[in-house]
Amino acid sequence: MIHGYPDTHRLWDGQVAALGERYRCVRFTLPGFDRSQGKRAHSLEEVIELIRRIVEQACAGERVVLLLHDWGCFFGYQFAIRHPDLVERVIGVDVGDAGSRRNLAELGVKGKFLVLAYQLWLATAWRIGGVIGDVMARGMARALRCPTDPRSIHSRMGYPYALRWFGVAGGLKNLRTFEPHTPMLFIYGERKPFMFHSRAWAERLAARPQSRVVGLSTGHWVMIGREREFNDALSAWLRASESQT
Repeated sequence: MIHGYPDTHRLWDGQVAALGERYRCVRFTLPGFDRSQGKRAHSLEEVIELIRRIVEQACAGERVVLLLHDWGCFFGYQFAIRHPDLVERVIGVDVGDAGSRRNLAELGVKGKFLVLAYQLWLATAWRIGGVIGDVMARGMARALRCPTDPRSIHSRMGYPYALRWFGVAGGLKNLRTFEPHTPMLFIYGERKPFMFHSRAWAERLAARPQSRVVGLSTGHWVMIGREREFNDALSAWLRASESQT
């Protein structure tokens, strides 16, 4: 279970409660997102290597199901591309082919402006840091209607945006397009000013064997906004894909 911005491993509390009797749930807080850690940008390769170590230590000799949200999707998808032998299935939440040509075309001018504005704001908050940076990060979280406890939000969490826009820690180079090689469930929130996936990507995924696309009437934090429906969709798909496999 890999969370995104501005969350920690606690994002998945509801899913651990729902799935824990049947599955071993492994979760962690992304590097730099814990308040006890200092300010540092962690490179893409560092994060992918951390995921690999956790997977191999927690599930030695087994393949895992990835449950991903937000930046967790970005890092998790890149991990799945680089280590397909370690991944059995993928569950992506609210982020699909974000940034692709088709996704950008569907965003339109207004959507592109909104994406650029909030991401540059958070990248700048990371750069400024300190009290001012924290105020900026929490203010943006309120504007995005983020359900995360604001006391846990800080500017140091914003380094992924600094990787993207400022090129720190090597930036986001050598990215590979994610096309799932395993069964995949994609769940997204329908009530947002813009989408992090294109319609064509979702349609192509839905047509794949043992894969499914589910839209729920909520915002970006689908697992909180529609927790029961989200957990039901997870459980049903996991059981169905297990029987088909």
